[in-house]
Amino acid sequence: MQAICLEGKNILVTGAAGFIGSNLVMELLRSVSSISIIGIDNMNDYYDVSLKEYRLAEIEKAAAEKVNSTWTFIKGSIADKPLMDALFTEYKPDIVVNLAAQAGVRYSITNPDAYIESNLIGFYNILECCRSHPVEHLVYASSSSVYGSNKKVPYSTEDKVDNPVSLYAATKKSNELMAHAYSKLYNIPSTGLRFFTVYGPAGRPDMAYFGFTNKLLRGEKIQIFNYGNCKRDFTYVDDIVEGVKRVMMRAPEKKIGEDGLPVPPYAVYNIGNSQPENLLDFVQILSEELVQAGVLPEDYDFEAHKELVPMQPGDVPVTYADTSALEADMGFKPRTSLREGLRKFAQWYKAFYMAE
Repeated sequence: MQAICLEGKNILVTGAAGFIGSNLVMELLRSVSSISIIGIDNMNDYYDVSLKEYRLAEIEKAAAEKVNSTWTFIKGSIADKPLMDALFTEYKPDIVVNLAAQAGVRYSITNPDAYIESNLIGFYNILECCRSHPVEHLVYASSSSVYGSNKKVPYSTEDKVDNPVSLYAATKKSNELMAHAYSKLYNIPSTGLRFFTVYGPAGRPDMAYFGFTNKLLRGEKIQIFNYGNCKRDFTYVDDIVEGVKRVMMRAPEKKIGEDGLPVPPYAVYNIGNSQPENLLDFVQILSEELVQAGVLPEDYDFEAHKELVPMQPGDVPVTYADTSALEADMGFKPRTSLREGLRKFAQWYKAFYMAE
């Protein structure tokens, strides 16, 4: 591993108005005394744009307090090659963190074009820019969805992942393959991160915990897939961000192999909580925390609003991260309990949507 100091560096964060991207930018502004961050996001309407605007406003507040740091936001798409070339030429990023992607498994079934544009063409543009404007480290988001319906748990980065069950998963696996090729051909240090079900305040409304909350508040029924027999490795956003930050600071080392050619400076890690939670238990904890935060009344009848339904196309019954490699190399393991994380979400939801 090659140690990288973040002080005084130019950092490009794509998807900067997104859930993980915005939290990463704020953490970097908080924890690094002098840093220049360039954020890009196309601000699409896949979900409520006001949430993205809220996150950007939070970043602006954090940036205003840091006199030695700079924050620059560009509204645009990573699929726009001339824009990306111009951005790399002007800002010369030392580290690139690619968190821009079209997310969501179910949406990929009905809107495949969005995934090809952002997750394949956009990522290709990032790789090409890193080739033309060499960077110290490219860190990019992969996903636990690459494991498909692997029967072996917990999921290890050593497992074969050749059977994606959604186009979204296929694009994320493609990112890993493309990054490997560019690492080999052009000696670009790159690290992929397979995120496991990220949640927390100001998260994505298409995620179960957020969607359930919206529906319960409207008095609608929530659908619990696979009759409640799904397990998810829920990972709190602060843990994800801490993992990303530590990975940014430790790039795979450039080495020459016995054949005289570069050994690809390439790595992939899982970032998950390593504690899969049954969906019914998850709904129980969420409901308790929503009542506690005052989002729902104490006498709310949750049983009347639950509907157990079959598995959906593209879904998998269980996700479970083996994070031993992350722990060994980065000295970090996510630790936020589901109850603690959902409590923070419920408190944020109350303040954001229900403030008097």
